[in-house]
Amino acid sequence: MTTTVQFQTQVKNLIDSLKGICSNYGLGNSGDEYIIITQTFLYKFLNDKFAYEVKKLNPELAKAENWQKAIEQLSEEEYEMLTLQLSADTAVLQSHHFISHLFGIQNTSDFALTFDDTLMDIAIQNNDIFSVVTTSGSKEPLFERISEKIDEGDRNAFAKAVINQLVDFSFEHIFNEKYDFYATIFEYLIKDYNNDSGGTYAEYYTPHAVAKIMASILVTEDNIQDVTCYDPSAGSGTLLMNLAHAIGEDKCTIYSQDVSKKSSKLLRLNLILNNLVHSLQNVVRGNTILSPYHKDENGQLQKFDYVVSNPPFKLDFSEYRDDLDSKENNDRFFAGIPNIPKSKKSSMSIYSLFLQHIMHSMTKNGKAAIVVPTGFITAQSGIDLKIREKMVESKMLAGVVSMPSNIFATTGTNVSIVFLDKNNTEDVVLIDASNLGTKIKEGKNQKTVLSEIEEQKIIDTFNNKEVEDDFSVVVSYEKIKTKNYSLSTGQYFEVKIEYIDITAEEFESKIESYESNLNILFSDSKELEIEIKHNLKGLKYE
Repeated sequence: MTTTVQFQTQVKNLIDSLKGICSNYGLGNSGDEYIIITQTFLYKFLNDKFAYEVKKLNPELAKAENWQKAIEQLSEEEYEMLTLQLSADTAVLQSHHFISHLFGIQNTSDFALTFDDTLMDIAIQNNDIFSVVTTSGSKEPLFERISEKIDEGDRNAFAKAVINQLVDFSFEHIFNEKYDFYATIFEYLIKDYNNDSGGTYAEYYTPHAVAKIMASILVTEDNIQDVTCYDPSAGSGTLLMNLAHAIGEDKCTIYSQDVSKKSSKLLRLNLILNNLVHSLQNVVRGNTILSPYHKDENGQLQKFDYVVSNPPFKLDFSEYRDDLDSKENNDRFFAGIPNIPKSKKSSMSIYSLFLQHIMHSMTKNGKAAIVVPTGFITAQSGIDLKIREKMVESKMLAGVVSMPSNIFATTGTNVSIVFLDKNNTEDVVLIDASNLGTKIKEGKNQKTVLSEIEEQKIIDTFNNKEVEDDFSVVVSYEKIKTKNYSLSTGQYFEVKIEYIDITAEEFESKIESYESNLNILFSDSKELEIEIKHNLKGLKYE
């Protein structure tokens, strides 16, 4: 464990050093810095993953004093045979792609051009596996020319500075670690990109506590095999990573869609870090609500075994709102499509469309967990009520967890997690976790952090269907119907009146005390009334 913690610190130091280089060349905290940092990090990771895998395949390389030079001595046939044996999650590199090779030629003219050409060549040679698909069918390559983001006169020096940071660092001894290790690294890697020139990136990272609770409640069975996992608003993939980790990365296939180019790149990086390269072909960039990509062999929207989502809550979709109101979308948007408000179009409740899309995208035994604004669970009319009614009438509602305020540092909106399970024909669990957690400052924002004990309390209470005063209830579908389909835990708490036995003498004493206090108050009131009248008579017009 100590070694892992130490290595996490070393990786964070590497990231900080790369950010320092960007800052020195005028790109600190910019969108270009985000691209450079994440792509440089990925380039280093792929180099070390390749080294790790070829050394396993050829022990002589592992014994060599300089494995890069040893691999260059292989014939073309030997090299090709070696690369054909690589696992599917390992990018195939050539000797001139190695960081050590670039380090050795860093003083050549046009080194920045060579650096960029190297990244692009790796992307082209591995495009079939590592590219991200768009809804139009085009492929977005693994890398782009990052040196071109620097002023032309500084590009060589910039590329040299990057290579010198990478050459003495190695991931090789840590490749057997699981997702919990990379979650910490990934969060640190993107933590400064929650805002970019005023634009919000809050959707890219869901707090680990929320992701853990969702995965732990969805995945309770052992020996799950060959299941599909889907997120229609995937962001950086935190929810999918936790879900895959709970199921087993080799036992599930990931599917995702997100409209953001940045988000899709981050998700791709997350999948590569977490042994989920086999699912990269299912990462799609595009508008899920307008143009859902994943379809079955009959052209119908694909159904999934597990669905997770932290969709955007408010978003202007007026530009294509009318395109959604079509016959082919009647089943998908069964509860309706929000109207365009006369003002503040950005307040349009797009989450209601994601909720309906998710319900439509579940297999007959499917499960889902969705983050929603807490207002959804109590809305008395409209689309939200129709969605809750469908959840209850179809007996797919498993429960709701209302989270503490500020569980997301970037928004003050109170959130709840809705859990669906098409096999849940019995009671529903409602949990009010709003009083849990410790409030801390994160930058200018206040954030609520759950302890591991509190996280586990929520998970165990839900999975065991436990009842606890002022925390959780277990209610029937019929009971929920009588409350206008409200999913607020507080509406189902029993009102308890505590009675205290007292003697007749104690009762008389209390009454006398009340009468005495009232007489004093009445006397003070009379005096105040006289004083006010006297002061009013003294008022004069001037």
